[in-house]
Amino acid sequence: MDFFQLLSDIEKVDPEVYERFDARRRVFKHFGAMGKKLTAAAMPGLVSGLFSKAYGQATSLPADVVNVLNLALSLEYLEFYFYDTALNRPTYGLPTSATLFTTTPATATSERQGIVLIRNDEEGHIKTLRAALGAAAIPAPDRALFDYSGGAGSLKGPFADVFTSSATFYKVAQSFVDTGVRAYKGGAPTLFNNKDLLETALNIHSVEARHSSHVRTIRRGKAANLDGPPAALAAPGSPATAPKSWISGIDNGGASPGTTVSTTPIYGAGSPATDYPAENNIVQAGRTITNDSGINDVAASEAFDEPLDPKTVRTIARNFVASTSTLFT
Repeated sequence: MDFFQLLSDIEKVDPEVYERFDARRRVFKHFGAMGKKLTAAAMPGLVSGLFSKAYGQATSLPADVVNVLNLALSLEYLEFYFYDTALNRPTYGLPTSATLFTTTPATATSERQGIVLIRNDEEGHIKTLRAALGAAAIPAPDRALFDYSGGAGSLKGPFADVFTSSATFYKVAQSFVDTGVRAYKGGAPTLFNNKDLLETALNIHSVEARHSSHVRTIRRGKAANLDGPPAALAAPGSPATAPKSWISGIDNGGASPGTTVSTTPIYGAGSPATDYPAENNIVQAGRTITNDSGINDVAASEAFDEPLDPKTVRTIARNFVASTSTLFT
């Protein structure tokens, strides 16, 4: 275990991690003093003790908190394996001649780097959540459990060309990141009584939102047939092909309307709708934003991202794992 790399990964989503443990200088002073005496066998116990102080005893976490964190962890595995498979697809028997990210070498480098960063972020989120959960964390799922075609294990779902078609890849990516953003916000109230866990979850929520903006910007650039940095300047068009960099209303169903779980759309209301409104919601804290501000419904809906309940999140995610798996049940 590379402890310092673990801290670096966690710091990406929780900048105050060092303050949770101790003052930064004292942390490194302690490790420097015992460096040669610390054995590999002792490391797990040391890490467990530090995280117990930073995030609370996992064994004493309420069941609902454990459920929220494990759902988040499951979603992080779903996303990590998605990006990792895309980056290493020849390893998994997928066509090596297909150009997933672009048709021009210059942009291929640019796009690939962005996906590498997102993949690494997801790996950091996994480490953070597993550390917070401790022994209560779900077993790490096998990559083979995931079916990114959306076919629940058949590999013949509506996104069967997800790793050979750039357009399909980014459609699925947008669907994942937007679901994740809503899921983290939906789980936040359960964590209100644990400040450290709440901060960590909301930090991850903000990173996922940045992932969403990146994926949407890439899709918009591709729709405008632009390569490289100018893609960010492409004018938004249809939400299905060239979305804004943020959710607008219900985005006309999103990247793949009627395909990505048509009965429980990613941008629609959860259950109950009063607690989990659709993304076109214009009422906040009991006030109708359009009445108070004079802005239109579209702008009002874009000002907030809405939470999604765990059951709906699981229903969406179940399409991307084998039907025999217990993940997301």
